[in-house]
Amino acid sequence: MIKRFILTIFGLLLLIGALGGIKGLQIGALIAAGEEMRPPPTTVASATVEAVEWENSINAIGTLEAGQGIMITAEAPGRVERLRFNGGESVRAGDILVQQDVSSERSQLGQAQSALNLANSNFKRVSRLYNNKVLSRSEFDAAQSQQRSAQAQLDGIQVAIDKKQIVAPFSGRLGLSLVDVGQDVSAGVSIVSLQAVDPMLVNFSLPQQALAKVASGFPIRLTTDAAPDQSFDGKINAINTQIDSVTRSVLVQATLDSLGDSAAQSGLLPGMYSRVEVLLPEKSPVITVPATAVSFATYGDSVFVLEEADGGGLTARQQFVQLGERRGDFVAVTKGLEAGQRVVSEGVFKLRNGASVVLNEEGKIEPSMTPKPDNT
Repeated sequence: MIKRFILTIFGLLLLIGALGGIKGLQIGALIAAGEEMRPPPTTVASATVEAVEWENSINAIGTLEAGQGIMITAEAPGRVERLRFNGGESVRAGDILVQQDVSSERSQLGQAQSALNLANSNFKRVSRLYNNKVLSRSEFDAAQSQQRSAQAQLDGIQVAIDKKQIVAPFSGRLGLSLVDVGQDVSAGVSIVSLQAVDPMLVNFSLPQQALAKVASGFPIRLTTDAAPDQSFDGKINAINTQIDSVTRSVLVQATLDSLGDSAAQSGLLPGMYSRVEVLLPEKSPVITVPATAVSFATYGDSVFVLEEADGGGLTARQQFVQLGERRGDFVAVTKGLEAGQRVVSEGVFKLRNGASVVLNEEGKIEPSMTPKPDNT
């Protein structure tokens, strides 16, 4: 009985050992197969690390101002007889804008003209008699004074008539009319704004430490939300001679390049907010990569550098970098890369260190220093 029991236990042990050996062989085979299996290469796009020179600039917030701008007012009281503008249109110097009622002045002008004619006739007669030594010098002087007084009265009435014909003092663009036909206006009442927007000025403030870097004649670049797809160039024409004691900044004025016939369509208006860049003459050499090539993380920013694999193909090696300024779609790399290296520019989020990659440059987005949103 004991012998049979021992044989049974021995047989069970042999069976368990055989099963364990078989499973061990199967697991080993699976492990070997897993080690031989590699994930398929990841499809990415690439970019070349470039050494370029970036402009150095000082940024500021500016306010646009017309080269010439006034509020046209009435010089003399009177009733508006006719408006020769609608508002918003361009006018030239000398164009009549408003005609005030001058019926009373024209009546006085006729009387003054008659008085002048009489004074002229009397002066000619007195002059002839005075030359013939018939009249005295005092009578000649009195006749001459009457003639001059009549001429002055006529000229005064003509000036009053001219003042009631309001003209544009210079070429520019009109604002909205502030008076109506038939309205009685007094001297000094505002009628319409006239702005000459070509050339256009921009006033902006710079911190006092910037005075050592800027000077008259330096170029500027202006952008504004009213014309998001445009930038406007100009030059500094004046720097204030006094520092603001509160803000410790200096007021600077620049003139934008002439807009020509496109001035009215430029979208620039006096008083408008704008962004100003003062371009400095010195440029800085930098190493740049597209911003899409950078994997931003709290423990450190990195890029994936493309390298040749031992067995052929490409692998992505993670390289930690130090970043500098960002402009447009590019970011400056201050440490970690050299010009000429190739990095992954699209598909970074799918990679790990040492991953196999395959390039597909078709349809990749080309980075730009002046990117514009695509609304299509």
